[in-house]
Amino acid sequence: MGATLTIGDVAKAATVGVETIRFYERKGLIPAPPRRRSGYRQYPVDTVRRVRFIRRAKDLGFTLKQIAELLNLRIDPHTTCAEVRALARAQIEDVEQRIQELARMRAALDRLARSCRGSGPTSECPILDALDTEDGHVGR
Repeated sequence: MGATLTIGDVAKAATVGVETIRFYERKGLIPAPPRRRSGYRQYPVDTVRRVRFIRRAKDLGFTLKQIAELLNLRIDPHTTCAEVRALARAQIEDVEQRIQELARMRAALDRLARSCRGSGPTSECPILDALDTEDGHVGR
């Protein structure tokens, strides 16, 4: 049997918390490792690389489901780079949509902030009044 790592060793090497390793294991992103008689997990050394891959994919906005798909594509001998690129392009579109939505939110918040004098009682606050409107309209 090759070298193995404890959960703490994997977490430290991948610069994540121990709970993150357990979470990824529960979600099926890393395989459940064998355990020693004492019950301690024995992770293969390549688990560190896999956790880093997951973390980097998360940093790029991929969901856990998408990350699982990327991991599966990586090991499927029939997968082409075009399939992986298609996932990346879809992620770019999603990021662009989020940027547009964030820009709309920023503009609405900016309008609300400019509508408030910053003085007077909260009962006359235009920001709170806008948030309390029935239609939820805060200045799109």
